[in-house]
This record gives sequence, C-alpha cells and structure tokens, in this order.
Amino acid sequence: MNKLDFDFRGRRFQALASGALYWPDADVLVVSDLHFGKSERIARRGGPLLPPYEVRETLSRLDQDVSDTNPTTVICLGDSFDDMSVVESVIEDEAAWLTRLMAGREWIWIEGNHDPGPIGLGGSHRREVNIKGIDFRHIADESSVSEISGHYHPKTKISVKSATLSRPCFLFDDERMILPAYGTYTGGLNWDAAPLKSLMKPTAAAILTGKKLFHIPSLAKLSNSGR
Repeated sequence: MNKLDFDFRGRRFQALASGALYWPDADVLVVSDLHFGKSERIARRGGPLLPPYEVRETLSRLDQDVSDTNPTTVICLGDSFDDMSVVESVIEDEAAWLTRLMAGREWIWIEGNHDPGPIGLGGSHRREVNIKGIDFRHIADESSVSEISGHYHPKTKISVKSATLSRPCFLFDDERMILPAYGTYTGGLNWDAAPLKSLMKPTAAAILTGKKLFHIPSLAKLSNSGR
C-alpha cells in the first residue's frame, strides 16, 4: 500500500496514493467526491460523450483501498453521485460490488450538494458525523476548528527536475483538512484560488497524490518561491 503518514489535530493519519484517507486509531477510511455517473449525467444534459467507465474505475480503486486497510468504518464525504437520478441508472450493474464492499462494516454516506437525499444502497445517510472530536462534512465550515471535508477538489503544482507536476492533493492546517476528489472524472481547484486560500491558514501544508506522494510542509514557501 502506497501511503504517507502525517499528523493532524494530534492524530496520525495516512494519505493514500489514490486520494483516500485512512485513520488507523479509529480504523476509518475516508473518501470524498466519488462523482459516480458523471459521464452519464453530462451525456443526459447534452454535453460531450465521455467513456462511460468511470464508475467501475473508481470502484476498482475503492475496492483496493478497502482491501488494503480493511476498515471498520468507511465515510464517503458527499458528492458520491453526480446527481440523484444516476443512483439507480448508473449503479444498477455495480450495486452488488458496492454491497460486497459495505458488508461487515459501517458505511456512512455524507450529504453533498450533488446528492442531498438518502441513497437506497445500504449504509447510513448523514449530514455530518463527529468521530473522536473531528467533524466530517462535505463543505468546510469556517467556524469549525476540527474538521475534515471535501467539495473543492484541491490540487497543487510543484516543479520537479525542471518539470511541473499538477496533482490532486490533501490540503490541511492545524484546524481543517480538505480531501482531494476521488472520482475519475473530476477537475480540481488550485490551492491558492478562492475560496481555498481564504479557508486555509498561511501554515497550510499539502500532500500530492499519485504513485509517489509528495509532502509540501509549507504552501506559503511554495508560493513565495514563485512556482
């Protein structure tokens, strides 16, 4: 399992290469913004036709992360589905796959702005949940001082050997963490764009996802370097 250990709110977490987050002490696996059915939703609304494989590709990575960590609890931090109409139409063939992943563990679907209603696939549907003093919700709450959220699909650019890498990233400071989008067809918002820059402290750090995880302990220094 390709992972990187780091501390947040006095707890040890593991950033996984896929964009999932594992909390060993609580035995919780967290993913955000799966956006199942995005290609179907875009096509339905007259947009460009994308290869309709993103559900199975995203599920394959999720299956691997669940197998590697074998968590007691899985939290999906909202926007698990690209809209409510795809819950039945897109997931019909993959329902058994999801059911197998959910078996024997607590599975929490957090409400997102794309999927605000209950999802009839088992598990529990919650607006937010608190575990050991940390709030898990879809969109960051500016008043919170201990939360993990998603929604913004953060990404970061760095220069490596005269090349520029742009990857989804975990973005965190001493109060909040924002997870990268886990879904296959998801864009991203650079860490220094509004509203991310207004949400995060100047002390914010990032971990870039991918086969090799890159830890940037100070995004302020990255910004000051002009990269």
